[in-house]
Amino acid sequence: MNAAGILDRIGNTPLVRLDRVAAGLPVPVLGKCEFLNPGGSGKDRIARAIVEHAERAGELRPGMTLVEATAGNTGVGLALVAAARGYGLSCVMPEKMSADKRAALAALGARVIVVPNAPPADPRNFRRVAERLAAEYGWFPVRQFEHPANPRVHEETTGPEILAQCGGRVGAFVCGAGTGGTITGVGRVLKRHDAGARVVLADPVGSRLAHLVTPDHPDHDAGYAVEGIGGSEPPAVLDLSVIDAAERVTDDESFAVTGRLLREEGLLVGGSSGTVVAAALRVAARGGVSGPVVAILADSWDRYFSQPWMRQLADACG
Repeated sequence: MNAAGILDRIGNTPLVRLDRVAAGLPVPVLGKCEFLNPGGSGKDRIARAIVEHAERAGELRPGMTLVEATAGNTGVGLALVAAARGYGLSCVMPEKMSADKRAALAALGARVIVVPNAPPADPRNFRRVAERLAAEYGWFPVRQFEHPANPRVHEETTGPEILAQCGGRVGAFVCGAGTGGTITGVGRVLKRHDAGARVVLADPVGSRLAHLVTPDHPDHDAGYAVEGIGGSEPPAVLDLSVIDAAERVTDDESFAVTGRLLREEGLLVGGSSGTVVAAALRVAARGGVSGPVVAILADSWDRYFSQPWMRQLADACG
C-alpha cells in the first residue's frame, strides 16, 4: 500500500509545455501546474508551512481557530489543513472575490466574512479586519502577507522543483504577486543557481506593483477584475530585489489568454494564470533568454464559474 494523508500530496506539481499557445516562439514556455495541488492552488504550500511553523513554536494549540485575510485560495488551503489537524477557520475576503470561492470555503466548514474592497490603510480592509478579529477573539492570525514561512516554503520546494524539472536551466521565471511569496522564494533559488536567469513580475493593469519594480511603468492604482494578484502596496514578504522586470497585463488580455489555456491546452486554470502566461509569451517572444520561460499556473478554474469573464468565455463557445 502506498497511501498518504492529503497534506502529504501538496507540492511536486507537474511542469507542462505550452505547445499551442506558445507555438513558434524562440524558447519553450512551460507552465508550473500549481492548480493541481489538493486544494486547487499553490497556496496549499504556505497554508501547511505556516500552520506547521506555529505548531512547532507553540503558538497554535489543539482546538484553536485560524483567521486569515484571503482572496480565497489560501483559505481553501487552510481549510484542508484545519480539517486534517482539527482547527477552526475564519476567512476574511474582499467583496470582489468570486461567489464560487465563498461557497467553497463555507462548504469546507470555514466561517466566511466578506468586507468592502477597501485600501490597506482603511479599517474595513480585509487584512485590517482579520487582525482585529484575531485580537478580539484570541484566534490565531495566519498573516500570510508577512509570515517568513511563506517565501521560505517556495524557496525550499517550488524553486528546487522547477530547477529539477528543467534540468537546471531556466531562462526566465514569470509569476504574479499576491502575497509575493512565490516570486520571492523561487526568485531567490534561481538567482543563486544562475544570476542570469530573469525573474519577471506579471502585474494587472491597475496594480502599483509593476511601478515599484520599474518606475517607467505608470504609478497607477485602480480597480481590476483579475483576482489574487497585484495591489497598491508591496506585501512584507515580497522581495523586489530579486525581480528584474515587470509586465503589465489588462483584464481583457488576461481572460483571453485564460480562454486559450482552457481550449487549446486543456489546462483548467483561473484568470491570474492568463495574466502570467500573457507576460511569459512576451518574454519568450523577445528572445535573449538562455532557456525555457516558466510561468506559474496558480489556481483552478472551478472557483470562477460565476464570474462574468468565465460566462463570456462559455457564451463565446455556445
